[in-house]
Amino acid sequence: MKKLALLLIVPFLVFSSCKSDNVDPEPNPTNKYETLSKYLVDENLDLPVIITDWIIAPPSVGDVDAFIADHDFIDVRDATTFDNGHIDGAVNSPLADVLTHAANTTKPIIMVCYTGQSAAHATVALRLSGYSDAKVLLWGMSGWAPAFSAPWEANSGVNGNIGIGNSNWVTTNTSPVPDFSEPTLTSTGTDGASILKDRVQTMLDNGFKGIPSADVLADPEVNYLNNFWAQEDVDTYGCIKSAYRVKPLSIAGGEMKKYDPNKLAVTYCWTGQTSSMVTAYLNVIGYNAVSLKFGANSMIYDNLAAHKFVTPTVSLPTVTN
Repeated sequence: MKKLALLLIVPFLVFSSCKSDNVDPEPNPTNKYETLSKYLVDENLDLPVIITDWIIAPPSVGDVDAFIADHDFIDVRDATTFDNGHIDGAVNSPLADVLTHAANTTKPIIMVCYTGQSAAHATVALRLSGYSDAKVLLWGMSGWAPAFSAPWEANSGVNGNIGIGNSNWVTTNTSPVPDFSEPTLTSTGTDGASILKDRVQTMLDNGFKGIPSADVLADPEVNYLNNFWAQEDVDTYGCIKSAYRVKPLSIAGGEMKKYDPNKLAVTYCWTGQTSSMVTAYLNVIGYNAVSLKFGANSMIYDNLAAHKFVTPTVSLPTVTN
């Protein structure tokens, strides 16, 4: 009889043990980074999803009317600049109020700014808030008409070669990327949804986070640097000294742990637009992050074979207030 009882108990213990091992632990309710991270992954809001199909080029002259009719535009430039010329139907908004204006839209939203960089912060906020088809206007108003191109012209072309010949721009960097601890995230929210809502608004309230390339090149090792390129691009062009290369960058894949939460996190790319998307997301989840403004266009412009800003040769229509 005892043998029969043991035979019944042992399978039960084995089954119970296996079942316990296969259950994902719930996030620590006092660790808001864990709570938010799990929520973002569960809701399909990990960074690779947010930075998929997020940018849209200006239309051709013949397609501009349909382009304007098919979208709602939110323009985060200052009010005076906006009044002097903007896309017909665009709404002017401070970055902090983007979600308020988005609530009044009925069409896919295109975010507009001077260069496409501040608009990228806003687009991350929108996509994390349910506007999954929101996009950035490529190059901002600088790519819409030459009259608005001064910000890009001042930071690319002949003015975008400060990395060429600079001792802190190196041929390659093969340093392995270590794992770091998680950031400490503060929020008034208590569950994933409320923490996300609070963190998104905090990111918007804090404004665009960028750093000039000259500051980074002057002392690259003081910050945590990530070159958001493919390895073949680093092999072709080189990179900033001490920069890591972490791409893809996701919570689910564990790559977020490759960012150091104890340093200012500087991400750079070709134009500063993708790195602005990454930076906004990093700030939402608790990192102290900035985007290297104008990307490689501001450092090795003459060496680039692609991804280069060129002043438009035609002017797409604008209106004034």
